[in-house]
Amino acid sequence: MPAGVRSFLLLAALAAASALGACASPGGGGGPYREANLRPYEVNGRHYTPEAYSHYDVKGVASWYSYPSHTRRTATGEWYDPGLLTAAHKTLPLPCVVEVTNLANGRKVRVRVNDRGPYADGRIIDLSRAAAEKLGFTREGTTRVRVKLIGPAPVADSDQVELAETAPAGQDAAQLY
Repeated sequence: MPAGVRSFLLLAALAAASALGACASPGGGGGPYREANLRPYEVNGRHYTPEAYSHYDVKGVASWYSYPSHTRRTATGEWYDPGLLTAAHKTLPLPCVVEVTNLANGRKVRVRVNDRGPYADGRIIDLSRAAAEKLGFTREGTTRVRVKLIGPAPVADSDQVELAETAPAGQDAAQLY
């Protein structure tokens, strides 16, 4: 290959890499957020606008939720699994990792935010049963917490996270919703 063509291809590759880097989220951590996961949406007549925060550190009330494993999809298209350390948030970018601290007992856990919610007034985050157990508030149902954004998490189709493309063995897809 002639040197001029090789130089052109190298410059083109560098320009493409630079353009992709501009898509990375301002939250740090090196991963882009999909535009689809940042679209405004409406639930029960209220409008929510997700954003790629550069900093998020908020205190408020957390609750927890649970469904049988692999019976519901999260907002990112993954199967909900109550045994995983996951959470739902109204406006944080999906997927991301946050550190949640139970202000009553000081326990901390890092969770992957992959769903939207909670929509109950006054709550800032909904945690999986496993996360609530680690934080020690399953009996109470809610607790005061601090939620701190760590950064992006792997996207669902990155071979690191299972997508909810088919019904689990032995289940009819019509039973999932």
